Amino acid sequence: LPILFPQQSGLYEYKVFGCLADCPPRLLVDFYMDLDFRKQWDRYTKELYEKTYDGEKVVYWEVKYPFPLSNRDYVYIRECQEMDVNGRKIWVVLAQGVSVPQCPERPGIIRVKTYKQNLAVESDGKTGSKVYMYYVDNPGGSIPSLLVNWAAKSGVPAFMKDVVKACHNYCRNK
Repeated sequence: LPILFPQQSGLYEYKVFGCLADCPPRLLVDFYMDLDFRKQWDRYTKELYEKTYDGEKVVYWEVKYPFPLSNRDYVYIRECQEMDVNGRKIWVVLAQGVSVPQCPERPGIIRVKTYKQNLAVESDGKTGSKVYMYYVDNPGGSIPSLLVNWAAKSGVPAFMKDVVKACHNYCRNK
């Protein structure tokens, strides 16, 4: 990604491709955008809300990190668009970190200043969804390489399993 990161950044980038067989695209997008539901299933979420500042909706999200690391927080904007691409309905969600004076950094919590997430969802042609997600952030601070390696190899795949399980629960209850 030479345009986004013109120099070697050392940041981890995650790309996820997959299918959710029993969750239609519109419902999957609703699940993804539902912050209140995320607080119920995501055990790493300490605080999560959306507020409007100067006419713009901004999300604040504090994420629990394991002891002895400091929690991280994110301040970001997001947008969801339904698109028609050659007769295919595709939902696109874009999120990016922003600086908002009304959301100052908090003592003891490290602000994630570099954050970007892109999500595209479309029908799998049956009753489910095809999903593509691109995610990058810079958690800041000093994180031991052992923990970074664990997150890349085990933590992210385990989290994605939690996402799939929560999404299926959401779909069954709607």
